[in-house]
Amino acid sequence: MAKVFNDANINEVIQSGQPVVVDFWAEWCGPCKAVSPIVDELAQEFEGRVVIGKYDVDEGDGDFMAQYGIRNIPTMLFFKGGQLVDRNVGSIAKDALKAKVEALL
Repeated sequence: MAKVFNDANINEVIQSGQPVVVDFWAEWCGPCKAVSPIVDELAQEFEGRVVIGKYDVDEGDGDFMAQYGIRNIPTMLFFKGGQLVDRNVGSIAKDALKAKVEALL
């Protein structure tokens, strides 16, 4: 299962130095629901090597989303060494997402 990111923990996780994938989503978002099981599967597959989690845009205060220009969901941000190295906006196939996660290793 994917980690739950929120305003209280997201910056700490990103700055930990581990590779991190942040999936911005909302309960009411159809494409987000379609990608959600893929995110959960990859979180389990890469557990211990990459932190993969979900950030509910309806729960956040907006500062983190504004910092990274999140205007559409689903959006995924990919961090390596605390730095943003890639992003994906919109739905993504499992193979394509897995390749992006593997590129973080």
